[in-house]
Amino acid sequence: MLPLFRFIQISFISILTVTSALAAKPNILIFLVDDFGPVDLSVYGSEFYETPAMDQMAAEGKRFTQAYAAHPRCVPSRYGFFTGRFPVRDGCPGDAYNIAAEVTTLAEALKEGGYSTFFAGKWHLGKKAGEMPQDQGFDINIAGGAGGAPRSYFAPYNKSKNQLHKAAKLPDLEDAPEGEFLTERLTEETVAFLKAHTETHSDQPFFAVLSHYSVHTPIEAKPSDIKIFENKLGTRGKEEFITRDGTTKLAQDNATYAAMIKSVDDSLNQVMQTLKDLNIDENTLVLLTSDHGGLSNRGVDNKRQLATSNLPFRAGKGHLYEGGIRVPFIVRWPSTVTANTTSDAIVTGTDIYATLLEAATLPLMPEAHSDSVSILTALKDEPFQRGPIIWHSPRPRPTSTGDNAASAMRVGNMKVIKHYYPEISYELYNVVTDIEENYDLASEFPRLTQQLAKQLEAQLQELGAIATKQK
Repeated sequence: MLPLFRFIQISFISILTVTSALAAKPNILIFLVDDFGPVDLSVYGSEFYETPAMDQMAAEGKRFTQAYAAHPRCVPSRYGFFTGRFPVRDGCPGDAYNIAAEVTTLAEALKEGGYSTFFAGKWHLGKKAGEMPQDQGFDINIAGGAGGAPRSYFAPYNKSKNQLHKAAKLPDLEDAPEGEFLTERLTEETVAFLKAHTETHSDQPFFAVLSHYSVHTPIEAKPSDIKIFENKLGTRGKEEFITRDGTTKLAQDNATYAAMIKSVDDSLNQVMQTLKDLNIDENTLVLLTSDHGGLSNRGVDNKRQLATSNLPFRAGKGHLYEGGIRVPFIVRWPSTVTANTTSDAIVTGTDIYATLLEAATLPLMPEAHSDSVSILTALKDEPFQRGPIIWHSPRPRPTSTGDNAASAMRVGNMKVIKHYYPEISYELYNVVTDIEENYDLASEFPRLTQQLAKQLEAQLQELGAIATKQK
């Protein structure tokens, strides 16, 4: 038996070792913007929207030019994000709306690894108690519930200003003073967490997710911000559309939507400044991305308001063309990522899971399979190559967003798309030389198309893809 003094000494050293290991792990902050298109940022090419904080983040970090969402709609994309699994693997979209209890979420894995966890904003991955962020690994949940959008961006948030806009109620914000702006409230809650955590748990790393409801409909913004972009528009003519992939909006010219983007950019600025003020920004990995492409398309006979244009990328939210699945993706991590760099590495939303676990020096959860691939080497400017990315969209919304049932696979420069309606057919695109997807190569390269189609079918079968159901 060890002498008491020696036992205490060893125990103290063990505690110091654990504390030191936790302190060495990076803090992680995810800034997730809803329905945010691949060219909705100045640094990604927008000439109308203004995103100085996001541009600055790119200047201080790495911007990815070939990043994809796990799905072109909210629920399955977020499912892939938090589970590291292609949503098709678990029948999402379909009957699955929540994350099964037996699946280890990213938050659960990081919490088990010693992280304090925080969530604010849009969850949309459950409908009842037991399926919310606090049930999936988050210590704190602010306003994360079943709803995919607020009834209004101005308090009272659960009272719609447009009777045509229906949504589930937001939890936790009943105390909001009338007229409070939701994007600002979620930012304040996140800043408060960062300050409190640093003050009371500075020896413990955190995993924080600020998941904005913006820039999802309803399209509402602060009048003072709207005025900025109305003045910028000047006497520009009325909106223009073409009939392609349903109806496609051709220009970024919605002043209210531009003001919504300004509000999330202001939010990022405030969060980044807080990290610097707290002197924790050097050891904090910040990742900014979106859950899918911008709302740029609608059914031919639908008159719903469209928010943005994803051009030169084709189509938008709901579609498996590039405009529906390409997303902005920026990582700032001063201790590891070289500032003001870009990467053409092909990455997708499921890869965030493995990447963050490796960054935190934690083991990958086995249920993530090979759907999640760490991009840490790409962050470190080292060679990175990913295997095929699979999308399966069996529950389209042809009247709402103009899309039809489809599956797709990206391999190298090529993307094959399988259409199920009105009959099975295939398209083939080189999405590096033809980012607009104007030139279908299927008839020019039938053998390659057949080969990739066969590979896609095998992947869908292995993943257990559910049957399509066209509305």
